[in-house]
Amino acid sequence: MASMTRPWMNPELEMLRDTARRFFARECVPNEARWRAQHHADRAVWTQAGAAGLLCASIPEEYGGSGGSFLHEAVICEEQFYGMAQAFSNNVHSGIVAHYILAYGTEAQKKRWLPRMATGELVAAIAMTEPGAGTDLQRIKATARLEGDHWRINGAKTFITNGLHAGLICVAVKTGADAGAKGISLLMVETNEAAGFRRGPLLDKMGQKTQDTTELFFDDVRVPAGNLLGEEGKGFSQLMQQLPRERMLIAVGAVASMRRAVDETVAYVRERNVFGQPLMALQNTRFKLAECETQVRVAQAFVDDCIARLMRGELDVPTAAMAKWWTTDTCCRIVDECLQLHGGYGFMNEYPIARLYADVRVGRIYGGANEVMKEIIARSLDKK
Repeated sequence: MASMTRPWMNPELEMLRDTARRFFARECVPNEARWRAQHHADRAVWTQAGAAGLLCASIPEEYGGSGGSFLHEAVICEEQFYGMAQAFSNNVHSGIVAHYILAYGTEAQKKRWLPRMATGELVAAIAMTEPGAGTDLQRIKATARLEGDHWRINGAKTFITNGLHAGLICVAVKTGADAGAKGISLLMVETNEAAGFRRGPLLDKMGQKTQDTTELFFDDVRVPAGNLLGEEGKGFSQLMQQLPRERMLIAVGAVASMRRAVDETVAYVRERNVFGQPLMALQNTRFKLAECETQVRVAQAFVDDCIARLMRGELDVPTAAMAKWWTTDTCCRIVDECLQLHGGYGFMNEYPIARLYADVRVGRIYGGANEVMKEIIARSLDKK
């Protein structure tokens, strides 16, 4: 990622970038093949990342974090995606769940969970999606009923990233009679204290095979009343307030993946000979790569502008939706073009481009399907 000049970069962030790059190259890349085979990374990588200062980088120091900003999260995200070292979802852990706790948690909740998340002692996940309710969160069926000083949770969640190692899960549940958004609340479940909590088998995914993704089951799971995050019935609005941040992290990762695809392909076509000359000498190759490079730079400029807006507190929901859908769609197109230039070798998993092809496809789905992103944008146009 060193070739990408950023308008917001400074010496401190450069040092963090170097630390992140070296960590992923040393601790993750050599283990990727083994982790893909077992469909999850070793649990120790979390504490190693914590010791390196890569977890909860944008959480205040008083809660165990590094006291940084979204820029610190973006740098770590870029290096993780460019390095193809997605063995654990730091975006979910540090960029999403930690900020739900920071934004809506009580002082006691922040001090109980955030320091352990920063060290990697505690791995966090967020459980929204259900077998019958994906992007449409208002249709979730998992319930929680208050009984004295405890909530009782029943239901199932699926496609949960960090699901195997998670010791703390932010669970979206229905706590009220309202069938829509006003009945949703967020409950924090500490899995080592949750009788009736079960994890399903690791899911066999098309890509991102090193990330532990599971189903979760809650059968009369008792959770202390004090584990409610924020106010009862405010869960949907809490989720909506945090989604622009989540979608920007997805966009940051998508651009980093585009850059890796183009860099890999330029290196390949310089060495590969076709018809007695380097593949790079053919006009089709040169034009395709010119198109891909242009799209990467346009995407980066757009994302950098969105990051600047986020830092100023001016990033609106429609613009974040634009960044999410356009970068993930563009990423898939670029990786496809780059794989084509690899010929048959592009279909071999020993080549990074093949793994990128499988890994990036889910970007158009998670964080809200891209079709929903376009609906969000269209609704904003109706109001003009």
